[in-house]
Amino acid sequence: MTDSERALLLSLHPRFATSILDGRKSVELRRQRVAVPPGTQVILYATAPVMALVGTARVARVDTASPAEVWKRHRSETGISRAEYDTYMDGAAQASALVLEAPEWLEEPVPLAHLRAGSTFHPPQSYRYVVEDTLRGLVTGHAMADVLLNRLTGASPTVSAASTTRAAGGAVRKSLRSNSGSQSGHSTLRSAVLLVGPTS
Repeated sequence: MTDSERALLLSLHPRFATSILDGRKSVELRRQRVAVPPGTQVILYATAPVMALVGTARVARVDTASPAEVWKRHRSETGISRAEYDTYMDGAAQASALVLEAPEWLEEPVPLAHLRAGSTFHPPQSYRYVVEDTLRGLVTGHAMADVLLNRLTGASPTVSAASTTRAAGGAVRKSLRSNSGSQSGHSTLRSAVLLVGPTS
């Protein structure tokens, strides 16, 4: 299996999902070394109250260093304050900055209820890769299924999928923004902003 056939499912507060997809935040932080190949696709899952897949991005590179050095290099790209950063990194010997590029909204969110319709999907509490077949099983039957699968594989969207994306008109943007503006997300920084990666 190649890296192009799997993606990282990233679960995060709507505040951070909005910032990434609007281009105001391009770095995700981890308290340890994270080995993610450049070019890996990232699928964004927004936590409560949105509880849906809302967009995608791509890993440009991973920068691992001391917490102080990572903050020095990437502070303007993290979307958080120094106080939030220090709280999150407290006690960490290393920090990793996942530098993201090519953020794209899904014009219609894929809700948790759909993700659970044919599986035992749970929003991530640790990290693992999601392979193409697993993703297909989660999103089959949803209007954004082809869009997500095409982004994972690098295929061009079909005419119908592209038309559906344009016609949706940004409903997910409105939903996320309305749910992120009044909540700081500080209390979920450590527990909710998690990658999904390999279990073996």
